[in-house]
Amino acid sequence: MTDELPRTDAAVDAAGDVRPAAGQPLLRIEGVAKTFGSFRAVDGVSLDIKAGEFFALLGPSGCGKTTLLRMLAGFEAPDEGRILLGGKDIAQALPHERPINMMFQSYALFPHLSVRDNIAFGLKRAGMARADIATRVSEMVALVKLEGLEKRKPDQLSGGQRQRVALARALARRPQLLLLDEPLAALDKKLRESTQGELMELQRRLGMTFIIVTHDQEEAMTMASRIGVMKAGRLDQVASPRELYEAPRSRWIAEFVGDINLFDAEFKLRDGHRLVIGTRDAGTLVVAEPREALGETRFSVAIRPEKVKLSRRAPVSEAGRETAINRLDGVIADICYLGGTTIYKVKLDTGGMLQASVVNSARLDVDAYSLNQNVVAWFTPDDCVVLPS
Repeated sequence: MTDELPRTDAAVDAAGDVRPAAGQPLLRIEGVAKTFGSFRAVDGVSLDIKAGEFFALLGPSGCGKTTLLRMLAGFEAPDEGRILLGGKDIAQALPHERPINMMFQSYALFPHLSVRDNIAFGLKRAGMARADIATRVSEMVALVKLEGLEKRKPDQLSGGQRQRVALARALARRPQLLLLDEPLAALDKKLRESTQGELMELQRRLGMTFIIVTHDQEEAMTMASRIGVMKAGRLDQVASPRELYEAPRSRWIAEFVGDINLFDAEFKLRDGHRLVIGTRDAGTLVVAEPREALGETRFSVAIRPEKVKLSRRAPVSEAGRETAINRLDGVIADICYLGGTTIYKVKLDTGGMLQASVVNSARLDVDAYSLNQNVVAWFTPDDCVVLPS
């Protein structure tokens, strides 16, 4: 195996040259829609994906992400729009005519075939020579670290090993685009985490374009260079993991991606590059002015739990002045110990509830807080994200 972008073999080349022109995306989705009866599963999705990108489609069940993936694979035809691969519209092409392969959530292995024969299945269907098949299968077995298991049947393998066989089979024909439909859902937490790293390394080594569908936010944030979040058949936001987390475009995105503190707010006054706002549950707060002008006086303010600091008393300067701009007094109402961090829920004197995530830097609980303990929660104006309601 080389580190270069893999070639497609002759059976796949029948679909035409799929290499994008300089500066053009490998995959372009233009206004794609799919309806089942009266239900619009995918509603006018447009998206560009670059060659060599690891892209994640993230969203709750029923949002349309798997339907979109199936249209890319050719198992469903769009009712509207175009799917361009290297500039060629493949929306109506049959699955075997596309230089695309898909790894299914269930793995869809043939139970009566060995590991070697499962991997070779697509190569035989493509008419590859027997000697070339043997060479390619050996490459794939080594690539996914299944040496010594070639003669086993799927029911003689662990869940992680079956996942590797399915991945090797999907990669064997060297597709330009690999689609992964919740490929790690059946694995336990430890194996899922290790497999995430292996998939990322494999994608980098091959230089191949991966699109993964998942409802697991942490999985998408860990693996993908960009994430498209889907809601009710539409793309709500496409961004890098950091931008998606730190600068969500909507209240729904902020709530869906990670934990968040949200307060309904209204504008009071402007103080330089900051806004003074009023909230029902947290009183008056000072927040950084949003990048985009607000078109209304009512909005939401979001603060991630790890941005919230807790102390037994308000922070002060050397001169003895209180330095916390946004100070909220309250009492510890709930504690969730997670090993590396502890989640504290603080019942505020103003009536609201605030969640804080604190790193456990000491081995013992010398710095921990206890239930019903009075605390001061505070955060800076830059820690706050202003969102449309």
